[in-house]
Amino acid sequence: MRTGTQFTGRLNPNQSLKWFTFGWPTTWHVVRYVVPTTPQVGAPEVHWDIEVERASVDRCTYWITVKNLTGAVIDFEGRYAVLN
Repeated sequence: MRTGTQFTGRLNPNQSLKWFTFGWPTTWHVVRYVVPTTPQVGAPEVHWDIEVERASVDRCTYWITVKNLTGAVIDFEGRYAVLN
């Protein structure tokens, strides 16, 4: 298994932004997740959606939309794990 940080970001209160990452083999089973890195009182909350677009027969692009669900600025990391 391989893991890593693909991107980092900052979101203003209730802001939503979209990131993409391309050139991933379509045969890989990839899990993507978002981890808030800003220390806060209470738990920072984010929501993310992932769309997969096939770029070619053997490559794909992941579109990751991240939304800040709080009233404070949040820093975060977009991480991945390749399971095969």
